[in-house]
Amino acid sequence: MHEGPTPEKILQTGLAFWASKTLLSAIEMGLFTELAHGPEQYEALSGRVGLHPRSARDFLDALVALGFLTRSGDRYANTPETDLFLDRAKPSYVGGILEMANHRLYPFWGHLTEALRTGAPQNEVKSGSPSLFQTLYADPARLQQFLAAMTGISHGANMAIARAFPWKNYRTFVDVGTAQGDLAAQIALANPHLRGIAFDLPEVAPIFEAYAAKVGVADRLSFVQGDFFQHALPTADVVLMGHILHDWDLPTKKMLIRKAFDAVPTGGALIVYEAIIDDDRSSNAFGLLMSLNMLIETSGGFDYTGADCSGWMKEAGFSATRVEPLVGPDSMVVGIK
Repeated sequence: MHEGPTPEKILQTGLAFWASKTLLSAIEMGLFTELAHGPEQYEALSGRVGLHPRSARDFLDALVALGFLTRSGDRYANTPETDLFLDRAKPSYVGGILEMANHRLYPFWGHLTEALRTGAPQNEVKSGSPSLFQTLYADPARLQQFLAAMTGISHGANMAIARAFPWKNYRTFVDVGTAQGDLAAQIALANPHLRGIAFDLPEVAPIFEAYAAKVGVADRLSFVQGDFFQHALPTADVVLMGHILHDWDLPTKKMLIRKAFDAVPTGGALIVYEAIIDDDRSSNAFGLLMSLNMLIETSGGFDYTGADCSGWMKEAGFSATRVEPLVGPDSMVVGIK
């Protein structure tokens, strides 16, 4: 018997915030970090994380049904994924970006309709407060937490770039907007012949230097402080911009690409990577939703297709471009001078 259309996908997507907020609250309460010590009985676990008796069983069992916990009898445990990626004590923790999503993005996305109709950001600046970046860079502790969160979400793509690009043809690179420095660190780890420059605002320097030392590449990476709006980029064989261009409007995107062109020699390269939207704009949902997030967070930022970025690179003078997938929704666009 032929089945007609059903509303299942519509309802699942329309109510997806239920599952999202359940996971985000579990991260906020440190549930997965608590369970990293081993399985716990219901009563002990609910007491330790501060759950009310009315909510505890439904909350924990919802996480079981969603695939984020397992349960054996009355004992709850992490899954392999939540144990690896959501235990705050492990270096593989990716929850930092989700903590930010919970505290900031979740309420701001409640105003998406207004953003769609006005084109105006819906974050702190809406109420006259400083922007996210102004607030973060004024607070070293919050800045370090944010940059660590960026490392968590970018680490897989950083490792892919370190291995997929033909680094044997180059000697030097500069990572623009380096943040904690994981991209530069992974490239250096995988390619011992390379020397790199990390370029970012001065507030980032101690965070980067501590990370480079921890990873063991401080002898081949140096930090250059600067503002890419005010200063030329350091010269190198390869310039990298990871999760940078989508923050800005089109004239700024083109300006940054032109600065990268000026910074590399003939034969040099620019690597741009983030959640590049597919050229048909129909399959990379994450990239398209990230672009809506830029609507929420910035005054002019947006994500873009590989064809868009290739066109901007060629307009700046790059002679050849290519788009290569990395991991998940991320791809890199490579321009050769």
